[in-house]
Amino acid sequence: MEGNLKVLVVDDESQIRRLIKVSLEGHGFKVLEAATGRDGLEQLIGVKPDILLLDLGLPDTDGKEVIRQIREWSAIPIIILSARDQEDEKIEALDIGANDYLTKPFGIGELMARIRVCLRQSHAGEDEMRLRCGEIVVDLTKHQVFVADCEVKLTPTEYELLKVLMQNSGKVLTHRQLLKKVWGAESSDTQYIRVYIGQLRRKIEADSARPRYIVTESGIGYRMMG
Repeated sequence: MEGNLKVLVVDDESQIRRLIKVSLEGHGFKVLEAATGRDGLEQLIGVKPDILLLDLGLPDTDGKEVIRQIREWSAIPIIILSARDQEDEKIEALDIGANDYLTKPFGIGELMARIRVCLRQSHAGEDEMRLRCGEIVVDLTKHQVFVADCEVKLTPTEYELLKVLMQNSGKVLTHRQLLKKVWGAESSDTQYIRVYIGQLRRKIEADSARPRYIVTESGIGYRMMG
């Protein structure tokens, strides 16, 4: 499993980063390093590692804030490595999206075991975490959308709207259902939906004026066609 997988280590202690780097590279991982939360987030976006090892006590921000930001758009496995051993710290980190928690000092053997578990869980769910409709693929794990194998950049709302439509492929979704599922609103104002459907069609349809995938059901709502 280890071969060619990328691990991002975000920790301000250079000795910890060096120890992890040497140990993990000996098992075939490619190890990337960051000393601050900001640098870690930039590398996460640019390099897209397979797993993140994150310290909570970073010089520029608390590691829990980094978790919150990541969980807004990514499901990457996150293992916390921290000297904080209070139970409430562990519970909060896990509640906001960390997958596991190791207290410093830790053994490399235990770290490797935790990494293997997280990666197995992540890879086991990969196929279930992809939605397909014709040439459109939505990767729910990485929040990526592809049309004919080319990645398409969507806003968070466009992504959520497309995800809901694809999860209900072939089924008519009323305006009220879409408002509730995407915006969490009971509003009857369908203008929100029309605007975002138009934007979405321009990005995923070959001809937005003659949509193949997102079909309007006049006066009712929309249907995602395969």
